[in-house]
Formats: sequence, C-alpha cells, structure tokens
Amino acid sequence: MVQTNKLTHLDDQGRATMVDVSAKPVTHRTATARSIVYLPPNVLQQLVGSDLQTKKGSVFQIAIIAGIMAAKKTGDLIPLCHPLGLDNCHITIQLNEQQEAVIDCTASITAKTGVEMEALVGASLAALTIYDMCKALSHDIVIKETKLIEKTGGKRDFKRT
Repeated sequence: MVQTNKLTHLDDQGRATMVDVSAKPVTHRTATARSIVYLPPNVLQQLVGSDLQTKKGSVFQIAIIAGIMAAKKTGDLIPLCHPLGLDNCHITIQLNEQQEAVIDCTASITAKTGVEMEALVGASLAALTIYDMCKALSHDIVIKETKLIEKTGGKRDFKRT
C-alpha cells in the first residue's frame, strides 16, 4: 500500500484546505466501496427472494436509491470534498454465506479528482437505510464495516486483495 508523507487537506501552516486539483489531468476515475450489515435471524425471516420486504417497502431497493442519492451529495456532506457531478453510480446488495447484506457501491466520473468518497458515502448510506427500515424488527442489526475495495484512474490505483 502506498503511503503519503502528509495529509492532503492541510496546508503548509496546518490549516484545513480543499485540495487544489486545477493542475491535475482529466481522467476516467472509478471507485468501489463495500459496507457489510449483519442481519439477525428475525430480520432475515422477512426475506422474500433476494430482498427484505417490510411495511415500508422493499428494503434493498430503497437502500440502493438512498445510497445513490447520498453519493451524489457527498460534496455537501463532507466539508473538503469537491462537489462532483457523477457520470454513474451503481449499487448492488447481496446476502453472503453468513447471511449478511453486502453492499457494493461503484461510482465513476471523468474529472480531475477521484470518487472514492462518493463510493464510501453511497455504501454507508445504503447500510444506514437498511438499519432504518429494519430497526422496528430488531436493534441487533450491526453495520460491521465500510471500506474501499478498489479505485482507478488517479495518481495511484488501489485494489484490496
């Protein structure tokens, strides 16, 4: 893993700053982030096919929409993120062998800066939406982790192995 020697959101005097991307080249950039949500057995009992159905509706479909909406608003939510008009944002939700919801959010753009924060926000908000929609069934739902899986197109590509 490549490490930098300084935080990019601090200037030479240690003050918070937005990264100046004006000299960076425009490239096609993608990022994929993953959130994993533990679902207790009484929540999984609501499973119909590959989605959870509640009185509020299709949990996974609403979580996907919420995640996409959040990814589009990342620059409004995280103070030093650049506001970006995403080219695409795609979210999938599947159950793994441990019966956890695995949320993958892939964002892409052709721009001077990357979209890893957008992917992370999209996956995170989808996970929070699953919690919100199912909390009446159980408070034992756990959002276990959110992490970057892969990013391409910037100064340094990254792929978690």
